[in-house]
Amino acid sequence: MTLLTADQILNADDLVTEDVEVPEWGGTVRVRMMTGAERDAFEASLAQQKGKSVRTNLANLRARLVAKTAVNAEGKRLFTDEQAGVLGQKSAAALDRVFEAARKLNGMTEKDVEELTEDFPEEDGGASSTG
Repeated sequence: MTLLTADQILNADDLVTEDVEVPEWGGTVRVRMMTGAERDAFEASLAQQKGKSVRTNLANLRARLVAKTAVNAEGKRLFTDEQAGVLGQKSAAALDRVFEAARKLNGMTEKDVEELTEDFPEEDGGASSTG
């Protein structure tokens, strides 16, 4: 077994991509694995604090994950976090197809999402839809 150095780890090209055919949009969307910091920020965005209480923020979840993971040929994000709201207005079938690929690529199971949100009650009337 070879022990890696810090330089080897930091220089490793470890962000895998997957191309997803999306007929509703007339082409292919490339989805990229999130970095550790991106994943932490995404998971933190699932909890919304109001005063002393914390509530689940699952609003526009699919579009928010797609916005974080859809990239161009150079690996740069196609959407900003702010565009997730508009992206959420696109076809549910198309979003779901890309969301599922992003979820799997990033090792996020349905159980992961449940665990992230199980301690937080759903907010009456839905959570904020800000991206």
